[in-house]
Amino acid sequence: MLAVVLIALSAVLYILHFIIFHDPHHIGIYLLGDLAFVPIEVLLVTLILHQLLESRDREMRLEKMNMVIGAFFSTVGTNLLAYCSRYDPKIQDFRKELKINESWSEAEFKKVSDSLSGYTCSVKDGEIDLEGLKAFLTEKEDFMIRLLENPLLIEHESFTELLQGVFHLTEELKYRNDLTSLPANDRIHLARDICRAYHLLIVQWLEYMYYQKKHYPYLFSLALRTNPFDEQASVIIS
Repeated sequence: MLAVVLIALSAVLYILHFIIFHDPHHIGIYLLGDLAFVPIEVLLVTLILHQLLESRDREMRLEKMNMVIGAFFSTVGTNLLAYCSRYDPKIQDFRKELKINESWSEAEFKKVSDSLSGYTCSVKDGEIDLEGLKAFLTEKEDFMIRLLENPLLIEHESFTELLQGVFHLTEELKYRNDLTSLPANDRIHLARDICRAYHLLIVQWLEYMYYQKKHYPYLFSLALRTNPFDEQASVIIS
């Protein structure tokens, strides 16, 4: 209906122009000129301007998404990483690579990220304090559920996968009333669930550290001083 009204209005104005000035040649020149400009207008508005607006909108969504990721690591992720790394027998071999500092370049982050793809996470299932882990994750469950309600998660598959891994681990622990006398096979199963969440945590943490260094140096400074893989890290600036 809007299209019909606009075309009819244009026709009426052209007819009015002809009635007043009796100059079809003039009408034809400007009509053809306007039609000739339409493809250029489509290029400017649809392609260039639309792409600029879409790029800006994407940047804003990414910024908000990383605020959500930051809240996750402040509330759950950093503590969970520190907990899992305590039971990782291989972490000493990999800890040095995760001691990020302010001078790291994009290439160094990429190098460690590539190394992580081949890192086989493991935990000592016989030493894990499952009761403590269950209490911690159960306490944070409501917070993580609120994160899942955020529509921005649809655009961040890796973080969504991380949340799913942590939720699955939480559910596995919640369904077991007594975690102190589990059979060996069941402890091995839980250890695999912990490893899955642990590996996803490390990958996402490294990605988030790079984002902070690039965009928010003051947040990056605090993240360095609370690095769960740096045994000498201290939030106090001496």
